[in-house]
Amino acid sequence: MTDKIISEAVGELSSALALTCSAEEIEDFLGSLLTKAELRAVAARWALVKAIAGGMHQRDIAKRYSLSLCKITRGSRELKKDNSPFRLMLERLKKQQGK
Repeated sequence: MTDKIISEAVGELSSALALTCSAEEIEDFLGSLLTKAELRAVAARWALVKAIAGGMHQRDIAKRYSLSLCKITRGSRELKKDNSPFRLMLERLKKQQGK
């Protein structure tokens, strides 16, 4: 696949998800789109981002979620970026949950 095709597909997926108002629909969609291994990998990535944002040490995250320090370091770098999409999503989720 070319970068253009991938970019277009990601754009379409993003648009479709933005039109969905139901977390259950998105969960069903992701379950259909991704294999169990891919879904596990995405869920683990999100769990590590939440753990980093919550102040958990990287080695503890690696042990708890059986993840490499490289993946954890990448998540940590992404959280530290200005206008981090990870941080934005975490803040939106906290707001929605009333925390």
